[in-house]
Amino acid sequence: MNTVVTERKGVVVTVGINRSEVRNAVNQETAQRLTKELSAFDQDDTLSVAVLHGIGGNFCAGYDLKELSQDAASVKLGQDVSQGPGPMGPSRMRLSKPLIAAVSGFAVAGGFELALLADIRVVEESAIMGVFCRRFGVPLIDGGTVRLPALISLSRALDLILTGRPVGAQEALAYGLANRVVPDGQALQAAVELAEQISSFPQLCLRADRNSAYHSTFDSSSFTEAMQFEMDHGQPIISAESVKGAGRFAAGAGRGGRFFESDQK
Repeated sequence: MNTVVTERKGVVVTVGINRSEVRNAVNQETAQRLTKELSAFDQDDTLSVAVLHGIGGNFCAGYDLKELSQDAASVKLGQDVSQGPGPMGPSRMRLSKPLIAAVSGFAVAGGFELALLADIRVVEESAIMGVFCRRFGVPLIDGGTVRLPALISLSRALDLILTGRPVGAQEALAYGLANRVVPDGQALQAAVELAEQISSFPQLCLRADRNSAYHSTFDSSSFTEAMQFEMDHGQPIISAESVKGAGRFAAGAGRGGRFFESDQK
């Protein structure tokens, strides 16, 4: 059985964790497959957006603790985070293109950290997120202490990190942890539709703005440096895409804030 299942839908690819018998807990085989598939997506010029989801009703219940209890060496713990994947697989990656998480059921512990890897989280009404590994002395070493405070503030992040309490969809939405809440069973469909919308926009501009947002959040040394990074990476887009876009506007497309479906790229 393939522990990770991918499906291409035009310029969108879905990546599904397929270990439903253990609520999609990740073992090393699965971690390696996730890393491989998301790396392939990032390097494929014909793909624009990826959707990460869990098959069988749960996003991911974290690392497979049964495997860990039987073989402590099963977890790959490279000390230099720049030299390889995290225990959950792609958690240390900085993708160059958008990733959407379609969250159903449990997205907890390391599975929570995988959801935080995404740019946008589409969450089903009954979904539960949280640092459930708090109960068992398993640390967040897949980016949880890095990404969570940046997303929802240090105070809220510490509440979740220190207590390990469950977070429902509506609280996640209020925190900004969930970007969309949808009825149960609809997260994947909604995420794919959102991915298709995002992929319809001019991609050079979209990726430059996305990259600048990540840089200013995690890498910039000052406000001025972040502004300069934004200018340096945005300026080449003017001739590459903006002039063409201005021509479409002058011809009547998109007036009054209207979104248009054709001739986006």
